[in-house]
Amino acid sequence: MLLTTVAAGVLALSFGFSGPAVADPAHQHISELGSHDAPVDIVRKATDLPASIGDRGPETVRVRLETVEVIGRLADDTSYHYWTFNRKVPGPLVRVRVGDRVEVLLENHADNMAMHNVDFHAVTGLHGGGHATLAAPGEEKGFTFKALKPGLYVYHCAVGPAAQHIANGMYGMILVEPEGGLPPVDHEFYVMQGEIYTEEAFGTPGELTESYDKLMDEQPEYYVFNGAAEGLTGDNAMKAKVGETVRIYFGVGGPNKTSSFHVIGEIFDKVYDLGSLTGEARADVQTISVPPGGAAVVDLKLDVPGEYLLVDHALSRVGRGLVAKLIVDGPEQPDIYHEGVDQMLGLLTQ
Repeated sequence: MLLTTVAAGVLALSFGFSGPAVADPAHQHISELGSHDAPVDIVRKATDLPASIGDRGPETVRVRLETVEVIGRLADDTSYHYWTFNRKVPGPLVRVRVGDRVEVLLENHADNMAMHNVDFHAVTGLHGGGHATLAAPGEEKGFTFKALKPGLYVYHCAVGPAAQHIANGMYGMILVEPEGGLPPVDHEFYVMQGEIYTEEAFGTPGELTESYDKLMDEQPEYYVFNGAAEGLTGDNAMKAKVGETVRIYFGVGGPNKTSSFHVIGEIFDKVYDLGSLTGEARADVQTISVPPGGAAVVDLKLDVPGEYLLVDHALSRVGRGLVAKLIVDGPEQPDIYHEGVDQMLGLLTQ
C-alpha cells in the first residue's frame, strides 16, 4: 500500500496531475496530539452522553478508555498540556445499570510521558480498579467488576500525585442506573467542574505550564466546565425549549474545590443529592454543594425563555472561566415573568 501511494505521487509529479495530496504521517501525528499553533478541542459537549438504558436486564458492558496527553485549547489564544481520557475533558460518561458486568480496558498512549490508570468510585474492589489498570506508555491493562450500587459516580486517574493527574484533566463519571431506569426527561446534559493550575496568570496568551506549587497551595488560575474556560458557551451552549424537562448529570473532578452549583434564574425541581439515585430526591432547591470527587443529578422544567447561566455560586470563579449557558427558546410567559411593573401595584412591601 505504501509503495502504491508513493508511486502514484511520483507519477502525478512527472505528468503534472493534480491528484490528492499524500498525507505526511509525522504532520498528521502532531496534529492529532495538538500544538500551541493548532491546539485540539478538548471540550466534551454537554450533549455527548449515551442514551438512557431503560428497562433492560443485566448485561456485560465493555468500556475502553485511552489516556492521551494533548495540547488543547484552554481559552482564546491560550493552550495547555492536558492529560485526558479519550482526548476530551471530562472523559466519556459511562452508562450501565445495576447488576451489569463491566469490563474496563485502559490503554496508555505510546507517546505519553506519564504512567496512568483509572479509579472508578462505582467499583467495590481494590483501588477502584486503579491497581489493575496501572499502565506505562504503550501498555494496556484491564479489570472486570459488577455494578452493585446505583448512583452517579466519579472516576479519575489515581497515579501519584493523583491531584496532578486530575488537575490536568483526567476525570469523568459513570452512571449506574437503578433497575427499571430513571424517569424520562426531554434533555440530558453532562457537565463537570475542574481546576487548572498554571505558572502564568489567568488570561496570559500562549502555551501555559502547570504549577505544582499552586496545585499544592490549592490556588488555581482557571476554573472550568468541561475542560476549558467558558467551554460550554457559544457553539457548545446547551439548548432546550420552553415546557421541556432537563436533567443535568453534574460532577466535580476538582481536585480541590467544592462547587456551589447554581443555575441563575431557575430552581431545581428535583435534586438527587451526592449522586444517590435510591434515596428520596429533594424538591425545590436553589443551590447544591458538590465536593471534589462527588456528583449530583438535578432535574428542572423550563418555564420561561432566555439565556440561563450555569455557575458555581462562589461567583468570583465566573471571572476565571467558570460559566456555561443553557439557551431556552419559546414564547414569552408573562404570567410567570415579565420585565417592568404593572401600574396598579396593589400592596407594596416596605
